[in-house]
Amino acid sequence: MFRTALRNVLAHKARLLMTVLAVMLGVAFVSGTLVFTNTISNAFQNSSAKGFDQVDVAVKAKYQDDKGDTVGKTPELTQAMLDTSAKVPGAASATGVVNGFTAIADKTGKLIGGGFQSQGGNYWGSKDARYPLTSGTAPHGSSQVAIDSETAKRAGYKVGDTVRISVDGPVLTPKITGIFTTDDGNVAAGGSLALFDTATAQKLFGKAGTYDEIDVKAAAGTSQAALKTQLDSALPKGLTETTTAKKLADDQAETIASSMSGLKSGLLVFAGIALFVGTFIIANTFTMLVAQRTKELALLRAVGASRRQVTRSVLLEAFVVGAVAAVAGLVAGIGIGAGLRALMGTIGATVPDGPLIITSGTVLSALAVGILITMLAAWLPGRRAAKIPPVAAMSSVHATATTKSLVLRNTLGALFSGAGIAVVIAATTMNGSDGQAPMGFGAVLLIIGVFILTPLLSRPLIAASAPVLRIFGISGKLARQNSVRNPRRTAATASALMIGLTLITGMTVMAGSLQQAIDKMASSAISADYIVSMANGNQLSPDVDKTLTTTSGITASSPLRNAPSRIDGTSEFLTGVNGSAIGKLTDLKVDSGTFKVAGTQVVVDDDTAKSHGWKAGSTFTTHYEDGKAQQLTVSAVYEGNALIQGIMLDNATLAPHQTDPADMQILVKTADGASSSTKDRLEKALGSNPAVKVQDKKDLSDSIAQVFTLILNMVYGLLAMAVIVAVLGVINTLAMSVFERSQEIGMLRAIGLDRKGIKRMVRLESLVISLFGGVLGIGLGVFFGWAAGELIGAKMATYALVIPWARMALFLLLAGTVGVLAALWPARRAAKLNMLSAIKSE
Repeated sequence: MFRTALRNVLAHKARLLMTVLAVMLGVAFVSGTLVFTNTISNAFQNSSAKGFDQVDVAVKAKYQDDKGDTVGKTPELTQAMLDTSAKVPGAASATGVVNGFTAIADKTGKLIGGGFQSQGGNYWGSKDARYPLTSGTAPHGSSQVAIDSETAKRAGYKVGDTVRISVDGPVLTPKITGIFTTDDGNVAAGGSLALFDTATAQKLFGKAGTYDEIDVKAAAGTSQAALKTQLDSALPKGLTETTTAKKLADDQAETIASSMSGLKSGLLVFAGIALFVGTFIIANTFTMLVAQRTKELALLRAVGASRRQVTRSVLLEAFVVGAVAAVAGLVAGIGIGAGLRALMGTIGATVPDGPLIITSGTVLSALAVGILITMLAAWLPGRRAAKIPPVAAMSSVHATATTKSLVLRNTLGALFSGAGIAVVIAATTMNGSDGQAPMGFGAVLLIIGVFILTPLLSRPLIAASAPVLRIFGISGKLARQNSVRNPRRTAATASALMIGLTLITGMTVMAGSLQQAIDKMASSAISADYIVSMANGNQLSPDVDKTLTTTSGITASSPLRNAPSRIDGTSEFLTGVNGSAIGKLTDLKVDSGTFKVAGTQVVVDDDTAKSHGWKAGSTFTTHYEDGKAQQLTVSAVYEGNALIQGIMLDNATLAPHQTDPADMQILVKTADGASSSTKDRLEKALGSNPAVKVQDKKDLSDSIAQVFTLILNMVYGLLAMAVIVAVLGVINTLAMSVFERSQEIGMLRAIGLDRKGIKRMVRLESLVISLFGGVLGIGLGVFFGWAAGELIGAKMATYALVIPWARMALFLLLAGTVGVLAALWPARRAAKLNMLSAIKSE
C-alpha cells in the first residue's frame, strides 16, 4: 500500500502542485513569523546586554508613598551618594547619570524621532565609556552638545554644525562637538539622543547637583552581588535601591520578549487564517483525487485491501505532500523572516545588528504544521472512500449524496449559524471587554455554520446570476450549470475566498466607523481652533500659556492642567482650566445644571458623577496635593469623551495648592480661525520649538486615527496571504474540474462549441464561484463589523456604523478579478484538449 500511495503521488504531480503551494504558503508564514520575532528579540536582548557593559550595579532613588497619598516624594541621588558609591570596597568607578526629554530638530526645523523616543543625557567627563565617540570631542559648557550617529546620519549633521534643541523651555542652538555610537533602545527604535556635559544636563533637566541614577563598575575580582551588598551597607537606608546589571539585563530581556509576544501572536493569527483557508483547498483536492480514483480504490478492495489500508494509503499520500510542502515552506519562511527584518529598516524602524535566528522549535513547528494540516484535511476524504462498497464504486452509484445526508448537513449548519448569530448579538449587549470573548466564540460558530450551509446557499445565489450569464449564450448557461453541479466542491472553493474577505470587510467597516467617530469627537467636543502640546506627551511649561496669551490674533485660550487629589478616600485627577474662557473653547453636551467654572464651582463628566453619586448642586470635599482641603460645588454634569473628561475647576482656585504647575495641553481660539498661516504664526511665536506641537482639529483626529490606519494596512497586507491561498484553491478546483469533465468538453467541441466558447465557459464558472464567495464574505464582514462596533460604541458616544460602499464594491471587484485570473490556466488547458482523445477518456 505504501508503494501504491507513492505511485499515486508521482502520478498526480501536477494536480497536487497547488495543494503543495497552499500548504507551503501557510507554513512559510508560520516559520517566517517565528524566525522574524526570534531574530528581533535576540537582537534587542543582545543590544540591551551591551548597554550594561559599563555598569555592574545601578543605584536609584526609592519611591516613598506618603501615607497612601498619590503624591509621594522621591529622594534625590546627591553628589555625596555618588562619592560614597565610588569609595565602597570593590568599586572601580561610579558614574552619575542624568536624563530627560530632549527634542532635536532637523535642518528644516522638524522634530527628529517619535517624540517620546527623543532623549537627552549627560556625557561623563572627557571620555565616557558608555558612548564611544566616532568623531569630535566631548561637549563642555551650555553651548556644546554631542548627538548619536544614527540621528546625525538621518539629519545630515556633522561635527561643527549648529543644531536646534529644546528640553523644557526656549530653543537652544548649541554646536555639535562630537558624534557617538550607542546601544540605547530608543535610538535603535528610531529616536534620538543628545548629550551635554554633566553640569549643563543637570541644569537643563531641573536636577541641579543631583542624579537620576548612579552606575557603579566593579573592580577586578568583585562580583556584582558582593558590590551590591557593599553599596546597600554604605548608602542611606530606605532612600535608595540597588540592582545588579544581570538583573537589569534579565528584566530588560523579559520585557522585550513580552512586547514581542504580542507581535508574534498577531502574526501567527494571520498565519493560522492562511492555513485555515489552505485546509479547504487540501480537503477539496483530496476529495476530487479520491473521487477520480474511486474505481481504482474499489479494485484494491476487491483484491483484498481493507478499509483501514485504503484510508492509510490516502493519508500516506497526504504525508508525502505535507512533508514536501513543509520543507519548502520552512525555506521560504526563513527568507520571509530575513525580508521582514530588512523591511523594518526601509520604514524607519532601526533594528540592532544580529544573526538570523532559526531555532529547533521553528523547524519542528513548520514540519508539524505542514504535515498535520495536510493529513487532517485528507483524513475525511480517505475515510469516505474506504466506506464505499467495491461493487457500488465500480458502478459509480455512490456519487449522489443521499437526501438524509443533505438534511443532516443543512440542519447542522442552521444550528451552528443560529447559535453563532445569537451569541454575537448577545455579546453586543455586554460591557466592553466582557463581550470580546463571547463575540469571538459566536463569530467562529457562525463562520462554521455558513461554511456547512454554503452548498445550500450556492444554488439560489448562483441562480441569481442567470440573467447576466444569458448574455454569453450557451457558454454562460453551461457555466451556471457547472457551478451548481457539485455544490460541495463549489462551497469549499468559495469558502476559502469568503474567509479572507470577511476579515478584510469587517476591519474596513470598523476602521471607517472609528475614523468618523474620532472626527465627530474632535469637532463636537472642542470649538478651539488649535491644541498645543508637547511632542512626547509630557507636560508643558506654564511659560507657553503666557506666551500665547500675549500673541496677537488669539481671542481665547486655556491650559488643561492636571493635579492629583483625594476625594471620598479615592484618588482623582483635577483638571485646572481658565474658567472664563473654557466655555468658548469647548462644546460639551451638558446633561444637567449650568456650565460654569469659577471659584469653588466645578463641572464634572457623567461617568465621574455617576461613580460618586453626584448631580448638579452636589458638594464634595477635595484634598489637594499640599494636604489642604476645600469644599467644591458641582455646577453642571457634562457628557465626557476620550478627549475631555474629569473634574474641571478654575486654575485660580487650583494654583495656590500646586508647587510645580504644568499644563498637559493648551486650547487656543484665534480671530482668523484655523489656517496654515495662523498655524505658522503660532509656531513662530513659540520659537519654532521642535518639542511643541501645534495641531488643529483635523491634525488631532488624524494623529489618533493614524494608529488604526497603520493597523488596517498591516491587516490588508497579512490577509493578502489568505487571498493568494484562496486563488490557488480556485485554480486547483477548476483544473481538476476540467480533468473530470474531459469527456464532456470533448463532446461539446464535437457538436460545435469552439475553443473560445470553452474558455469563456470555464472563466464564467470561475467568476460566478468567486463572486459567490465574495458576496458571502462581504455580508459576514459587515455583520461582524457592526457587532464589534456595538462594543466600541458603549465606550465612545460618537461611534456610529459607517458602511464603506465604495470599498465593498472594490472588494467585490477584487473577488471577480480573482476568479478571472484564476481561470486563465484551466480555461486554456480545457480549450487545448483533443476532442477525440477527450471523448475516449474515462
